[in-house]
Amino acid sequence: METGLRGKTVLITGASQGMGRATAEAFAAEGARLAICARNQKTLETAQAEISSRHKTEVMVEALDVTDADKLRRFVAAAAEHFGGIDVAVANAGGPPAKNFLSLTPEDWRKAVDVNFLSVVTLAREVIPHMQRKRWGRFITITSTSVRQPIPDLLLSNSVRPAVVGLIKSLAIEFGKDGLTFNNIAPGYTATERLSELSKVRALAAGTSEEQIRERWAQEIPLRRLGEPQEIADAIIWLASDRAAYVTGQTLVVDGGNYRGL
Repeated sequence: METGLRGKTVLITGASQGMGRATAEAFAAEGARLAICARNQKTLETAQAEISSRHKTEVMVEALDVTDADKLRRFVAAAAEHFGGIDVAVANAGGPPAKNFLSLTPEDWRKAVDVNFLSVVTLAREVIPHMQRKRWGRFITITSTSVRQPIPDLLLSNSVRPAVVGLIKSLAIEFGKDGLTFNNIAPGYTATERLSELSKVRALAAGTSEEQIRERWAQEIPLRRLGEPQEIADAIIWLASDRAAYVTGQTLVVDGGNYRGL
């Protein structure tokens, strides 16, 4: 499938591992140039070396926390200057911790808003003008199926992530006239470090093993298995491609059929 992504500049946050890393690999395989960031310098440099070597493409990296708005703004500006603009932005950040309601502190709530909502606002504010100048752009967020139905123990995700959906729908309406599209990917249970953390919490609470928890999840999914990060990346590639040019303001659930809503 021709995606039209060769030579495009793609900026991805939280791209050193998991779904973010898989997404970076997928764009590189399409011939895109990358600007990626994450908090861990070592894992970023590893990703840079492996992706650039495997796909023969340029990969710009910077270690930063997406809650640091000034650093995120500077990274976007540096990437745009280096590559001559930003064509695609993928907003990804680690999910908030698994806790029940009464154990959550005001600081927990503030941090969740900063990480999972305000970081998306900052990224959008910075990349949209670059996309407007080209009258073409793709902005995609990696959220969670918690935007469609609450997930036990994930009170923060259940509460904060739906705000991102409202933001993306609003941006799709406001900037459609400029040739920009805005969409969300909502992954279900996907084999990442984040899922390992959640399985530990569930296993401890249930007095069972992590393997049993993961098997239980798999059996609840119609396809009877957990998702792979590469499968999330494939969906993102489609949304960023020319093939999805008429898709905007949407949330694409990629969960093996686990979401039961219509």
